[in-house]
Amino acid sequence: QVQLVESGGGLVQPGGSLRLSCAASVSIFSINAMGWYRQAPGKQRELVAVFTSGSSTNIADSVKGRFTISRDNAKNTVYLQMSSLKPEDTAVYYCHAAKLGALRAYDYWGQGTRVTVSS
Repeated sequence: QVQLVESGGGLVQPGGSLRLSCAASVSIFSINAMGWYRQAPGKQRELVAVFTSGSSTNIADSVKGRFTISRDNAKNTVYLQMSSLKPEDTAVYYCHAAKLGALRAYDYWGQGTRVTVSS
C-alpha cells in the first residue's frame, strides 16, 4: 500500500508560479512510476508529468518548457514546479504512483490539490 499526500495548490495570477509536492509513504525507489495528473472541470484526467523507469520523464506537450518535475529521494517526495501559469492550467492536480506486482500493476492516487489560475 502506498499513501500519497499532496500540498502546494492555491490561487495564482496568470504568469505566476507554484510548486506542488507529493510525499509517498514508502521509498520512491520501490515505486515504478510516479508523477502528476490533472483534471479540469468537465474534462478527463490527463497526464502532466511523470517519472517512468529510472529517471526518465514523460511530460505533456501543453506544459513543456513551463513545468518541471523533480524528486528528492531522501524525502520520498516528487515535486512539480509550475511557471508561466495560464488560466487553462486550472485543475485539480493529482499525484499518482504505480507499482508492479507479480501479476499486475497497482495504482495509487493522492487526494488532489486544486490549482486556480485567475486574475
